[in-house]
Amino acid sequence: MKVAFATTDGVNVDEHFGRAGMFSIYELNMEGYRFIEFRKFADGRDKEIEDTKGLRKEHDDKVQGKVDRLADCKIVYLTEIGGPSAARLIKKGMMPVKVKEIVSIEESLQKLSETIKTSPPPWLKKAVNSE
Repeated sequence: MKVAFATTDGVNVDEHFGRAGMFSIYELNMEGYRFIEFRKFADGRDKEIEDTKGLRKEHDDKVQGKVDRLADCKIVYLTEIGGPSAARLIKKGMMPVKVKEIVSIEESLQKLSETIKTSPPPWLKKAVNSE
């Protein structure tokens, strides 16, 4: 299964979903994980999404475009996400995972990998088994 991480540096989960100009994408399975690619939406912060805040239809279309480009990922790690964006992810079968503080992608992958092997919650077991 693919996992996306909202990141500014490719090393840490350190960005809000909407503002994230880049996501690191990893493949995760029972044997481990490996880096796949960076998906860039912008250089630095995603100004297209930020600048359309308050312009309902235009903003919604921009957010939906980001969701659609990440739709092959089952989990999306981030520092913050608005309710409507979280609902869009969930509707696509993706699980937003909000981290309380900046954390390394490597540490997140290790914890997720361990959880999959030991005691995955039902949604995670389903995501792993659907691959």
